[in-house]
This record gives sequence, C-alpha cells and structure tokens, in this order.
Amino acid sequence: MEKVEKDIAQIKKDTNDLLKDIGPGVITGAADDDPSGIATYSQTGAQFGYGQLWTSIFMLPFQIAVQEACARIGAVSGKGIAAVIKDNYSKKILYLTVILIIIANTINIGADIGAMAAATKLIIPVNFALLTIFFTVVMLTLEIFTSYKVYSKILKWLSLSLLSYLVTVFIIQQPWGDLLKATFLPHIEFSFQFFFIITGVLGTTISPYMFFWQASQETEEERQLKMLRTKHKPYISHKFIKNLRVDNFVGMLASEIGTWSVIVVAATVLNSHGITNINTAADAAKALEPLVHTFPDAGLAAKFIFAVGIVGLGLLSVPVLAGSAAYALSDAFNWKAGLNLKLKRAHGFYGVITIATLIGLLINFIGIDPMRALVITAVINGVVAVPLILIIAVIAGNKKIMGAYASKWLSKTFVWLTFIFMAIAVAVMLYTLIPR
Repeated sequence: MEKVEKDIAQIKKDTNDLLKDIGPGVITGAADDDPSGIATYSQTGAQFGYGQLWTSIFMLPFQIAVQEACARIGAVSGKGIAAVIKDNYSKKILYLTVILIIIANTINIGADIGAMAAATKLIIPVNFALLTIFFTVVMLTLEIFTSYKVYSKILKWLSLSLLSYLVTVFIIQQPWGDLLKATFLPHIEFSFQFFFIITGVLGTTISPYMFFWQASQETEEERQLKMLRTKHKPYISHKFIKNLRVDNFVGMLASEIGTWSVIVVAATVLNSHGITNINTAADAAKALEPLVHTFPDAGLAAKFIFAVGIVGLGLLSVPVLAGSAAYALSDAFNWKAGLNLKLKRAHGFYGVITIATLIGLLINFIGIDPMRALVITAVINGVVAVPLILIIAVIAGNKKIMGAYASKWLSKTFVWLTFIFMAIAVAVMLYTLIPR
C-alpha cells in the first residue's frame, strides 16, 4: 500500500513538473490553429479531400525546427527577434522585418475578428458590426489590463477548443486505409488553386507572428523567473533549453494534430458529400454535424460548437498577433515592452497592440467576406514567412549571438529546408499565374 502511494505521489510530481515546463511553446502552438487556420484547413479538406493531408505530417519537423530556433534566440539573448536584429544587423533588415510582421499580423487580426463575429452570428442574431466591436473591446481589455500570469493561464485553457474536431474524426466512419495513405504519401497537383491553398496551409502553420511571439515569450518567462540580468545575457542551463524544447515539441505536435483533424473532418464530411467550397461560416460548421447527429437539431448544435471553437481560438490568437507586432516594434525602438508591465509603464507597447487591433477591426468594414479573408490571410502569411525564416536561420546559426547554443547541423538542416520548401511553394504559385 505504501509503495502504491509513493508511485501515485511520483506520478503527480512528474505531471506537475511537466505542466510547469509547458508554457510559451504550447500557447504558440495553440494560437497557430487560429480561425485563419481552421478556415484554410477546412477549405483544403473540402476542395481536395485528403489530397493535402500529408502536409500535416510533412510540416511537423519543419515547424518544430523553426519555432525551436525562435524560442532559443529569445532564451539565449534575453531579447525579442527584432532587438537581436537591431543589435547585430543593418537598419534595412530591421525595418523590413518589422514592416512585414506588422502588415501580416494586422491583416490576420482583421480576418480573425471577422470570423469570430460571423461564427457568433450563426447562433445569436446580432449585427455583424456590433459583434466585431464587442470582441475587439473584450480582447483589448484582457491583454492590456490582465496580468501576464493570469492571462497565460487563460490562453492555455482556450487551446482546448480544437478537441471538437479530434473527437469528430473518431465518431464518423472513416476510410482508414485511404486516410493513412494520404497522410504519409504526398500528392501534388500543378495548378494555381492547389498551390494557392497549399501556400495558405504552410503560411497558417508556419506563421510569422509565431516567430516573434515565442521568442518574446521566452524572455517573459525568464523575467518571471528573475533570470534576466541588466546588460548581460540571461543565465540559462542545458536543462532550461531541454525544457524549452519539450515545451516547443508538445505545442507544435498539438498544433499539427489539430491541423490533421480539421482536414480529415472537412474531407470526410464535406468533400465526400459534394461540398467543395466553403463560402460562409455556416458551410464550415457543417463539418461538425456528425459530432452532434443525435441532437434534434444537429445543424444548430454543430453551429454552436463551431462558434465556440472559433471564438475561443480567436480570443487566443488575436492577442498573440497584436502582441507579437508590439514586441517587434518595441524592440526596434527601445520601448519598454511586456505583458507583465502595467499600461502606464509601456505606453508604446500597448499602443501598438491597440492600434493594430483597431486597424484589424476596420478591415471588416471594407466588404470582404470573412471566410474568404481568412484563406487569403493565410496565403499572405506564407509569402511573408519566407524572408523571415531566412533571417531566423542566419541568427540562430550565428555563434557570435548564440554562443554555445548556436544551431547544430540538425536544426540548421530543417530550418533551411523550411525556407527552401516554402520559397518553392510561393514561386510555383506565382508561376501558375503566368498566362500561357
């Protein structure tokens, strides 16, 4: 009996230790499957069936490598990526980096806010414009007036929204042979639409905002643990880097499981029933009807679950998008930055968050369909990610900046391959646009 109690105590201790180690990587991975991601994965499943399912497995090692490099840059330097660029490279590279991240993030914010409003409208007949304003106010209030410690806990719990898709995968009857084959064997079609969507899938999975957010959040963690020292790099141990990698791996794995689940559900439920294009939130919500098929009104129940998921993921991702842009601009101009700071101590940082979110809100009033905007946003992210990954690869491998923690051959290989594959996808997409 005493041995059993000791074993239980050890399991609890191990679980608590694991939960403590889980932080920026898990939050970043969860924010990766934002409304833009859900829309893009749903669209590829509806349009191409299982044809692009292999991307979820294919992208995992590349996503892990890029995000680990970003996290390591933040942890080793004690600074965000923009600050590292400012200290070691030209102003042209710095300004290019900041401009790219602000443009991509602001567009992404607008698309996500619109998706949250459109999803909510499925179950609550409230004016679309009022809903966008409501969600904007809620998110700005949370990010500006909630402490980092409390806010990070909220972010972790919101990541559970994706479970509805994973559960649906195992509720519906699947052609498991075809599904597993499509998961591990790449399928390519040389058409603009195929590479347009695949660029979106890559862009919404390996996203620019994730690079800056995770690096900056590692410094937030170090600040919480009092590891940052004035004018010196933080003291970090091999154990700290190991925990960082575990956190990153768990977050990215969860992200790709979410990606795989959404594509499978959309392919099985929508594509197999002739729905090959998602034009509205209601179209996307139909993918979840098998989850609630026993309900008297399965359509309404599916819309409710879809709305809860989109709103939850939006509440998670929009502050991450705005925050990563704020970190980048603050690092570039030496403003005080950090979610741990009060508004009066970081006017510039919270000002960028507010302005980026408000501009994103205004994007919803120019007449673009919310679901279409999400997919276009993912493609923009895919294009913008290419030069940013190049910069990250150079920084992470620079021994002058990273010291003993500069990228080794395995990390270098996967980060550079990520750059090459994403550049090829963008180039082929643009090539297919050339009239023949």
